[in-house]
Amino acid sequence: MTTTVVRDVPKQLFIGGGWQDAESDRTLSVDNPATGEELCQVADASPADGRRAAEAAVAAQAAWAATPPRVRSEILRRAYDIITARTEELALLMTLEMGKPLAEARAEVAYGAEFFRWFSEEAVRIDGGMMTAPDGKNRLLVTRQPVGPCLLITPWNFPLAMGTRKIGPAIAAGCTMILKPAPQTPLTSLALAAILKEAGLPDGVLNIVTTTDAAGVVEPLLRGGQIRKLSFTGSTQVGRVLLAQCADTVIRTSMELGGNAPLIVFDDADLDVAVEGTMVAKMRNMGESCCAANRIYVHTSVADEFAQRLTARMAALKVGDGTEPGTDVGPLIDIAGQSKAHDVVQDAVKHGAKVLTGGELPDGPGCFYPPTVLTGIAPDAAINDTEVFGPVAAILTFDDEDEAITAANNTEFGLAAYLFTQNLDRALRVSERLESGMIGLNTGLVSNPAAPFGGVKQSGLGREGGRVGIGEFLEYKYIAVPVA
Repeated sequence: MTTTVVRDVPKQLFIGGGWQDAESDRTLSVDNPATGEELCQVADASPADGRRAAEAAVAAQAAWAATPPRVRSEILRRAYDIITARTEELALLMTLEMGKPLAEARAEVAYGAEFFRWFSEEAVRIDGGMMTAPDGKNRLLVTRQPVGPCLLITPWNFPLAMGTRKIGPAIAAGCTMILKPAPQTPLTSLALAAILKEAGLPDGVLNIVTTTDAAGVVEPLLRGGQIRKLSFTGSTQVGRVLLAQCADTVIRTSMELGGNAPLIVFDDADLDVAVEGTMVAKMRNMGESCCAANRIYVHTSVADEFAQRLTARMAALKVGDGTEPGTDVGPLIDIAGQSKAHDVVQDAVKHGAKVLTGGELPDGPGCFYPPTVLTGIAPDAAINDTEVFGPVAAILTFDDEDEAITAANNTEFGLAAYLFTQNLDRALRVSERLESGMIGLNTGLVSNPAAPFGGVKQSGLGREGGRVGIGEFLEYKYIAVPVA
């Protein structure tokens, strides 16, 4: 089955409803991070290929915007059904190109498919309104229209869900689009394009450009005047560059950027719940998530017990190839990701931290890193300010509520935060004071297609998912209607 799922995925660019080779027949390698071996080659787009994709999206925009909402809804619903029926194939494909264990990959298929179902329902609920002007002489008619051709840029850590979370509302709103997936994980996006074509999506509505030259392909699109909306998920550093490029033509933007999520365990927390929640917040996707708990603050009175319990859970996890039965932790995405995780651990130890489990680079092939727990983190250790993106849990301590909140908010980021307490007043009080777009209250999982996903400060702009998610792809139009 491994050979079949890779073989069956188209390897070309998807432009104007057809599969096309890249300019000069350029290709890029897709590798398995568990083995370091090449899975296949896919098309490697040039700036000229990007322009062709933009032209296809522009050409299809007017007809697609005029398509009845129910038609758009049914296409998304059919795509949801196809994805769900092909869970095993899509899960294996993600595991091969990204590394996550099959159990997590199956969960992502369900999660990613749900965005299509959710936005299939939102497509027929795009509303407007009418009111009487205060002077009574006019009627104020408000309608909503698609913003126009969009550029969607997705990361490698959730190859299916990051695509569906952007494609779903764009289709529902009546926008055409170009999707540029991460070069490490293009196969899932190409498989998704084939599914949407099978579900009846008209030619040119979705175009997919896989490339190793992201800057060369993206910048001309943003400065060219044809793209009206950018949706980007990735690092804050890259987000700043893209915002500057969008300024010339005043492109509407939504961005989910970096995170440095705090997790606070108060002295009255149920430690069973807190440890379980921390495992989810830290170890989902091997820690390769912008929402991953990066700084774990535990009240001094329960810190030792919490550390012991968390260490036992982390040490018991099985590290291995995600396709192997029983694997809990797959490889990190590449050697750079592995090196980054190890570097922050070594830096913390250099500054006096203690390693309770893990912390050593394993021998052999692949980009594996063991689940690691650190205590005694110094204030000047790099891990305090670094989005680790790996299975490294850094435990710090605090003595009172204000201290914990101050430490949690002491970052330029504000994507997600977590807190564990059985005191209702404290739960609400602390949730309101934490500077984060999402709060996990006695839970380590905040992602939900029905909820608005996004952050504050330098963690991004706008929201994805929920009732507000489709609004990022719609413009308001006001029509003045005199009646007297």
